[in-house]
This record gives sequence, structure tokens and C-alpha cells, in this order.
Amino acid sequence: MELVKNIFFNTDKLIENATVKISYTGVFFQNDCDKVFVHYGFGNSWDNLGEIEMSKTELGFQAEIFLSSSEPLNLCFRNDKDDWDNNNSNNYSFNIEPIPTQLMVIDENPLTYPRKLRKTYLWSKKIKLAIYKVIKYFPKLISGNYTRKRESEN
Repeated sequence: MELVKNIFFNTDKLIENATVKISYTGVFFQNDCDKVFVHYGFGNSWDNLGEIEMSKTELGFQAEIFLSSSEPLNLCFRNDKDDWDNNNSNNYSFNIEPIPTQLMVIDENPLTYPRKLRKTYLWSKKIKLAIYKVIKYFPKLISGNYTRKRESEN
């Protein structure tokens, strides 16, 4: 975001559908005015026009604005005597980024299905069991200590 003298935001990016806090330390703060209003709109035609009284703090005049559009945010300031700070008739303009798609929640309760065991998992279990049996019974087969159980013939 481009830096503008005497106007600060509580975030480094202005993102659509978010609330942003504006701090103003311009000429009205420096001249110790009692009341300052932020006059704002979106785009070239200043859509969704609004005006909010800013609260005076040690850090400047502050107000929160909801960024309802992805069109550029236009600002100007006025005091209670109807004097305007409009950046020498250019207004203060800031670009707003659209909502990132990776932050959008598509479905809060996705359907979950029970996991099926993969065939490769089942085969690996069978192979491990076969290896275990070979390791356990192969030495007995070689040594001759292994006798097969037979049913007794009567």
C-alpha cells in the first residue's frame, strides 16, 4: 500500500468486506481542532457515501470504516467549522483488494464419509504377516524341530 502522509491504517492491505481503522494526523489534528469528520466513498462516483465523526486520541483522530466495495476508497476530512482537508482537491484515494479466494468459507459443515481401507494398505498388512511367519517358523523347519500336528488316527 502506498504511504500517505498523515493517514494511517491498522492493516497493511485494505481488503473488501473488512473493517479498517483510520488514523488521521493531518492539519486539523495539528491545529488542535475539537471535532473532525471523515467523509468517504468508493470508486470514481463516490458510491456508498458516508461520513463519520472521528474520536480524538493521542495518536490522532480515529474512526472505523467498513470496506463494502473493491473499488478504491476515497477520503477527505472536515472539521466542525466546515473547513476541508481534501489533499489539495485531489482527495485521498486508496486501492482495495478483492477478497482472497483461499479465505472464503465455502461450506462450514462438509459431508464426511467413513474411510475405506485402500487395497495397498491391506496388501501391506498381509505381506508383513507373511514375513513374520517366515521369520518365526523358518528356523524350526531347518532344524527339524517343527512337527505338524496331525489328527490321531484311531
